[in-house]
Amino acid sequence: MISLGCAKNLVDAEIMLGSLLKSGAEITNDPATADAVIVNTCSFIDAAQEESVDAILESVAVRDANQRGQALIVSGCLSQRFREELPKLLPEVDAFMGIDQVAQVGELVKEALARRSEKLNAQRPAPNAQRSKKKVQAQLADLDKAKPVAHDTDESLRGKSSFGKTKTVLPTTAPLLDVTARPVYIPDFETPRFRLTPRHFAYVKIAEGCNHPCSFCIIPRMRGSHRSRTQADVVAEAKALIKDGVKELNLISQDSTYYGLDLRKNHSRAISSPEKFRTAASSLPADATTLCSLLRELNALKGDFWIRLLYTHPAHWTDELIRTIAECPKVARYVDMPLQHIHDDMLTRMRRETTGQYIRDLIARIRAGVPGITLRTTFIVGFPGETAAAFDTLLDFIRETKFERLGVFTYSKEDGTVAGKMTQQATPKAKQRRRELAMAAQHEVARAVSESFVGRTLKVLVEGEASAKELQAAKVASWEHGLIRGTDEHTDQLKGRYLLARGEADAPDIDGRVYVRGKLPVGTFARVKIIGHTDYDLIADPV
Repeated sequence: MISLGCAKNLVDAEIMLGSLLKSGAEITNDPATADAVIVNTCSFIDAAQEESVDAILESVAVRDANQRGQALIVSGCLSQRFREELPKLLPEVDAFMGIDQVAQVGELVKEALARRSEKLNAQRPAPNAQRSKKKVQAQLADLDKAKPVAHDTDESLRGKSSFGKTKTVLPTTAPLLDVTARPVYIPDFETPRFRLTPRHFAYVKIAEGCNHPCSFCIIPRMRGSHRSRTQADVVAEAKALIKDGVKELNLISQDSTYYGLDLRKNHSRAISSPEKFRTAASSLPADATTLCSLLRELNALKGDFWIRLLYTHPAHWTDELIRTIAECPKVARYVDMPLQHIHDDMLTRMRRETTGQYIRDLIARIRAGVPGITLRTTFIVGFPGETAAAFDTLLDFIRETKFERLGVFTYSKEDGTVAGKMTQQATPKAKQRRRELAMAAQHEVARAVSESFVGRTLKVLVEGEASAKELQAAKVASWEHGLIRGTDEHTDQLKGRYLLARGEADAPDIDGRVYVRGKLPVGTFARVKIIGHTDYDLIADPV
């Protein structure tokens, strides 16, 4: 299994592996000797799509060099985005599967193996596996330009016969295509799952899909409408994970703050704005499922663990959510809330349904209601129509607000989105320059934040021993979170043996680390005293 993209995609990969194990398959880490290889793709932005195409073509090359009978299956968002076109564009692949099919992957692998055998028996010349990644990427872009714009056709799709159905391509020597036109699947506790994270933390997918109309985003078209798991099902999974030794539950979805609102009777999806969301939330019965009710029930579970809230939308925050976080000690004092911009014109063009003043007021309410909370956000620079004045407003906002954690994207023009058809597209050079300026502004903030921790005692979760490579380049680089930071100038402080740990302010893989000098049990909580810092990380001794 080669899984790319975000934590939500990782959970899909874990479900596929669990289903494969249940069907009798054996999992191997050696792609050269495997009977089948699955590439679980991402197609969120160009960089992710390129990575996916690269992984597919590399897998084809490895197969041709080592085991021509190996089946290659492509799953995930790339299959969803180009479900009709991929079998023609990538005939080397034996099967394409969508999000709705993750629990049936065992049968799909068997079918893919059969088709691979048919292809070899037909003795047809193998397609050229060394095709240019750029050429395939260009073909995908051309295909996307011909598609209707996302969000403008979502409602009409529900009235079509293709909604919720899958399609299989024949003859048997052609790639199998099993991809729902618009996904409806949501995992439950009974679904087999083989975790790919370390034992001490796990991702818990509480919902799937998204109802927001953001003009730059393709996710609703790939992942479908928002659909929540039942609260009882999420809690059952959490109990099992805690029993298995998990110390950190990372709650994930496309919009975690919308959780439960789709479960109400006669619900309407058109409640994305803050005003409509507040009205809908306030009219719910007392026993309704919401993010607040979920957090409170998880907080009441026995055990010593953190609950981390990821992927919240600013339009869906309520005073009740702020109170819930403040009153639940197991909920980490940490909020992941992508804001994308602060200038009103940009927020309007992005269809973010918020204003600059609303965002400023919300941040003030969160910080007042939960003292000491860490705010993580991301911004998009170089969006179509972003003037120098709008960008300067964003820079001033970064300096004034002093986000503890922040990443910056350069705008990625995605065909099939509203923003992709906008005029005033910025040049790559201009976008990159703005990203550098924004990250430079945040760099000063980050150093001050790190310095403020020196002398304090923190509770941390110990991850393991730091390798020499990690000490040499104390760096996090994640396109999903805006390439958070570059090389740290102060890593010369990290010499000798250190343990890697994380505090409440640091989500797995995307935020800073605490480097601890000394010995502590791995996978457990510990108290440490901060004695120093680099630009983005902390240095500590055990208490």
